[in-house]
Amino acid sequence: MTQTFTNKPPIIIAHRGASGYRPEHTLASYELAIDLGADYIEPDLVITKDGILIARHENEISETTDIANHPEFAHLKTTKIIDSEIITGWFTEDFTIAEIKTLTAKERIPKLRPQNLVYERIFSIPTFAEIIDLAQHKSQTTGRNIGIYPETKHPSYFQTIGLPLEPTLLFNLQKINLPVFIQSFEVNNLKQLSQKTDLPLVQLINDTGKPYDFIMNNDPRTYADLLSQKGLQEIAKYAQSIGVHKNLLVPRDNHDKLLSPTSLIIDAHAANLQVHAWTFRNEDFFLPLDCQANPEKEYQLFFNLGVDGVFSDYPDKALKVKLYE
Repeated sequence: MTQTFTNKPPIIIAHRGASGYRPEHTLASYELAIDLGADYIEPDLVITKDGILIARHENEISETTDIANHPEFAHLKTTKIIDSEIITGWFTEDFTIAEIKTLTAKERIPKLRPQNLVYERIFSIPTFAEIIDLAQHKSQTTGRNIGIYPETKHPSYFQTIGLPLEPTLLFNLQKINLPVFIQSFEVNNLKQLSQKTDLPLVQLINDTGKPYDFIMNNDPRTYADLLSQKGLQEIAKYAQSIGVHKNLLVPRDNHDKLLSPTSLIIDAHAANLQVHAWTFRNEDFFLPLDCQANPEKEYQLFFNLGVDGVFSDYPDKALKVKLYE
């Protein structure tokens, strides 16, 4: 008998797919995540020279593809400034989709996930359209509505080079009837999207720093300012959810031991915002001291605090805890 999963909170968002089990941002990773029961699959979106959205963690692709093994592209290696950071490598916006399709994905953190090395040089780099097709197909075959949770990566940068992400993103999404959240670490592109779509938007908030568009516009506010009651009320004017670094919900001390929870979930709910927390992983390297070798304990803590969703590299683990809560 097929088990039917629900979308009742907390939703399980497969972070870059089931990236603990397959190289991230591959169709294999997304499909496995769906098979493991994820409610949503989460692609980070960048763009090619010819305007095709593809799923990569960054527009610099040496960490996640075999580009360095392609001598025909050696001349495209370059140095750029992306969001104030000097980066050397190969960038998606310098390649056509046909060229990108000659590459294969590789594991981004091989020392922590040696189990994924067996899948290197097998999977191609998926387009956003292919990911949507997969979600639609799996929704039909499983009887579950598989959600899509895309992130616009470096939207201001892509805007400045004449390759804006948002028009193509909305064009891709207009044909589907699946649950969608659109997320961004920047603010202005979400505000602009809120004028153009009724799809729910998610303001991503890190535990340090500030949105890059604030830096560009000399806006003195930081991510911390967005978390004030006034800041949350401002977010609620254009977004339906915040996607927050989990340390903003339960901080850690200098020894990685958990401290008391903050009031952020209560404050966000008071502003009529959902709270989705990132990122949950099984490896001790990422777990707080209190949850070493026991990732279930971390999920239980956050579920009990009332989060509305979790981003997980191991969606089966998240779902198991949710079902037995």
